[in-house]
Amino acid sequence: MPAELSAHHRRLAQQKREAITTAATELFLARGYDGTSLARVAEAAGVSKSTLFKQFPTKAALFEAIVTESWQRDADDAVARPPAGDLRSGLTTVGHRYADLVGRPGMAALFRIVIAELPRFPELGRMQFQLGKLPYFTSVQHYLESEHEAGHADVPDAASAANQFLGMIANYVLWPRMLLTDWNPAASEIHDAVEEAVQTMLARYTPAHRPAPKPER
Repeated sequence: MPAELSAHHRRLAQQKREAITTAATELFLARGYDGTSLARVAEAAGVSKSTLFKQFPTKAALFEAIVTESWQRDADDAVARPPAGDLRSGLTTVGHRYADLVGRPGMAALFRIVIAELPRFPELGRMQFQLGKLPYFTSVQHYLESEHEAGHADVPDAASAANQFLGMIANYVLWPRMLLTDWNPAASEIHDAVEEAVQTMLARYTPAHRPAPKPER
């Protein structure tokens, strides 16, 4: 019984945490970071102030949790390194994972919050970059470095290559959402955008002695 009770309490705590982060994201987007108080978040989430303060003693801690959870949802799958030896397959896997991540509606909302508040709260931008994009970017960079070292790719500057690859995908999937509220490409269109990015990477980084394999039809 104590173990069951403990598990029940953990589930309740997790449910309250999710209610808090969801309410906070909506309020940050509607009222801005500066215009949102923890008391208002507690009210919107349907929890007591003491419950909220126990989990998030400051507004910065709450925003940090939102950023971290947004980028690390399904984190094991998102940053797991693809099998070595097949650059096309590896880039395709990485590309679709990234498209799924940045294509989530909540991700665009998070970027809007950061961009809107950046002049007054530059720490939000640093938080978004260091806790969010940087770890994902680093995982892609390390994958490309390992493929280069094994001779499966010719990538002398893996950091630049990772930036190029992720940038091609984000430029189609994420950034138009910043300005176009009706931007909602179909899954097939996102798939094609990822495949085009993969083709571009293969054309640039396939070793000269190994022609790029043709995509399957």
